[in-house]
Amino acid sequence: MTVYTTRLERFAEINDAYAAFFGDAPPARVTIGVAALPKDVHVEIDAIVAIAPTARS
Repeated sequence: MTVYTTRLERFAEINDAYAAFFGDAPPARVTIGVAALPKDVHVEIDAIVAIAPTARS
């Protein structure tokens, strides 16, 4: 997971939100400070996920 932010000085808040969402076993991540993001947002998250297959009847 890659987290882009225009407010790297608020990394502690981003980290708290990440921990609250993912709990005790968060996925690996990289946080990168950037000058700007589209539509004037302050945080953008890029992730690749896999969903475990379900049993078929």
